Amino acid sequence: MAASERSGGAPAAAFLLERHRWRPGEALPWLAALAAFFLFPDYMPFGTQVLIMVLFALSLDLILGYAGILSLGHAAFFGTGAYAAGLLASRYGWGEPITGLLAAGAVAALVGLISGWFLLHYRGLTLLMLTLATSVMLQAFGNTRSDLTGGFDGLTGITVAPLFGVFEYDLYGHVYYLYSLAVLFLVFLALRRVVHSPFGQALIGIRENAQRMHAIGSPVHRRLVTAYTISAAVAGIAGGLYAQSNAFVTLGALDFDRSASVLIMVILGGTGRLYGAFLGAAVYMLLEDNLAKLSPEFWEFGIGLLLVLTVMFARRGLLGLCEDAAARLGGIFRRGEAGR
Repeated sequence: MAASERSGGAPAAAFLLERHRWRPGEALPWLAALAAFFLFPDYMPFGTQVLIMVLFALSLDLILGYAGILSLGHAAFFGTGAYAAGLLASRYGWGEPITGLLAAGAVAALVGLISGWFLLHYRGLTLLMLTLATSVMLQAFGNTRSDLTGGFDGLTGITVAPLFGVFEYDLYGHVYYLYSLAVLFLVFLALRRVVHSPFGQALIGIRENAQRMHAIGSPVHRRLVTAYTISAAVAGIAGGLYAQSNAFVTLGALDFDRSASVLIMVILGGTGRLYGAFLGAAVYMLLEDNLAKLSPEFWEFGIGLLLVLTVMFARRGLLGLCEDAAARLGGIFRRGEAGR
């Protein structure tokens, strides 16, 4: 690490500590998730899928929002994790869920490390196309090895052991929901610590001006590859949860549509925020579910319209709109108190 990065002393440490401190508003997404468990007990399978997509969106936000890495092939890691967990359970009889998730994250991280080491020498449109090509090649490989992956028919026979050997998975999906929520919370804690650390601040510096970070001696490529690997691991865990909760995996887990969907979620919620992934994924999934019921052929139009409006009028995403509204309400309340 360069001397200029080591310097900063107490003011820099105090700044990072202040940013890392929890704020009351951060409890709202978790309280909402717990409230949904009690208020909508019949919708737990759908709720589980929302939590999985929140986790997937968090993985993309780490590289897009903090490091400025553009990717159209993030489904490569989601699908890799899904197949890793699925194959362990269906072909090798290893149905223990926690270790299955760890294996999914590890395999996806390895793919991210190898691909990221080569791809992250490039930037911009070239990187965008290379990430897309990586996902397409993995999908083609999966189709070629249909004896292993099941091809387009999918990988079935995924049987997951009871959680901790005690909690059986009920038909209504209550255990899977709480399991997914717990995994999301633990991964979120880890990512929150990463982005508020000196490493996370270095990623923001690279996003803002990579040349300047090179000039001060920052190991830009190594840090980008590290972030890419962490992101791949989180996406792989999301894919592992997907395989375990659905008990099957298809090549759609590697599809471009999934990469595009998670990118839309991150943009809708607001990049570089972490909590934007919660709002973006929830809004996208709810809109997709309800619009598809109204019009199975044209539900994408509603999603596209919301995305256009967000990009045009809410550059900081839906989370930014919520923060601005809360700030205005707080200002009105303070002026009212002062006028008394």
